Amino acid sequence: MIKYEGQVTNIGPLVTEFIDAGILVLFGQDAPEELVDFSIIHDGKTLAKDLQPGDKVWINDHSYDILAVGDVANTNLANLGHLILKFNGLDKPELPGDVCVEERPLPEIVVGTRFRIEGE
Repeated sequence: MIKYEGQVTNIGPLVTEFIDAGILVLFGQDAPEELVDFSIIHDGKTLAKDLQPGDKVWINDHSYDILAVGDVANTNLANLGHLILKFNGLDKPELPGDVCVEERPLPEIVVGTRFRIEGE
């Protein structure tokens, strides 16, 4: 089941610094202006079902297992299209908005990159 999906429409000028640290900060089209510089803006709309450990994040053809979901991550995604993906391999989130996934290199993120989250 696809729980959420979207396509990258804009990449802020500071996003590379976050990618280098293994973090993707995503926001929907209505991102606050002060956050756009370090955000990946996307056109995703509806969270069909809450994210949970065991789901998979797909970035184009690359998949990553979700290991932990912070307490407010699903609310942020549903209301704002806001998702913080941390490629840190942790099984407990450091912050309530974090979604932790496998610690592996990130694929290139460009305008047009597609992403989706799948699970049961």
